[in-house]
Amino acid sequence: RQYAGAHRGDARGVGCGGWRRRGRALRRVLFLFLDGVGLGPADPTVNPLAAGRYPTLDYLLDGYPLLMATGRVSTERADLVPLDACLGVDGRPQSATGQASLLTGRNAPAALGEHYGPRPDARVRRLLDEGTVFSQLEESGAPVHFCNAYPAGFFSAVKRGKRLLSAIPYAAQAAGLRLRTYEDLAAGNALSADYTSRGWREQLGYADAPVYSAREAGAVLWRLARPYQFVLHEHWQTDLFGHGRKLNEAVADLTLFDEFLGGLIEAADMESTLIVVASDHGNVEDCSHGRHTTNPALGILAGARDGIDVSAISRLTDLRSVVLDFLRSREN
Repeated sequence: RQYAGAHRGDARGVGCGGWRRRGRALRRVLFLFLDGVGLGPADPTVNPLAAGRYPTLDYLLDGYPLLMATGRVSTERADLVPLDACLGVDGRPQSATGQASLLTGRNAPAALGEHYGPRPDARVRRLLDEGTVFSQLEESGAPVHFCNAYPAGFFSAVKRGKRLLSAIPYAAQAAGLRLRTYEDLAAGNALSADYTSRGWREQLGYADAPVYSAREAGAVLWRLARPYQFVLHEHWQTDLFGHGRKLNEAVADLTLFDEFLGGLIEAADMESTLIVVASDHGNVEDCSHGRHTTNPALGILAGARDGIDVSAISRLTDLRSVVLDFLRSREN
């Protein structure tokens, strides 16, 4: 497939040099987790995905919008896959059980008899301890990286028992991965949850924190991902803006993500890399009420999708096997 630079510098502003064939290369999965993003209504007064312009997502999905009414979409570059976050359990999906379902491939709400969150209790932690995509890949010898950096105050609060780890960092640590620090961020071996690290300077007091544009941060992710086969980045601000009913801030945040994704695609070897964008439940797509929704969670597969039966993906629990099967495949 020759995507090469055909759209570089076009009106949509998305370069696709990352699709240039480079021969055989290490297969990778880059998992971009967005907390609290569902597929919702077409109403721009409540849904930032309807209110904003997102050139990279438009490019990947041939202009199809990220709305519930769009349903499934398959293009040359990506698949839009709505993900059932309710999983047969009544109530509004929550972060702890939703993230556990993504990571373990097990129906965490059904196992608990309820949706639970935001952070995992002993029941959810037991599920995560029994095996996640992190631990399964680590045990198989595949190099794995959870690339979020955390400030010193975070580690101090966890150590004092003042803060519980959310499901993703808990699962990473349970698999033997080291949670990344400011030193990792400064060395370019980790990324901030907000992509640019501006929050580290402006809110956390790290005056020397490296600050990137969102597009530059996408290229940084590709560079730090090179030694690994599975890299996960967690972005939680989307859920925060949903709870706060902050439509304009959510549009700005999703615009930042779109630019970050564009920078990643421009830098990455997309012939051997699968990018997964996924969420744990709906929220920000309906800023009218500030609560989680029962809408399908966002799911996008972009890049190398050979051997993936996209028609079989419909629930949060399906993505773990997609990652494992893709990385086990030797075809390139």
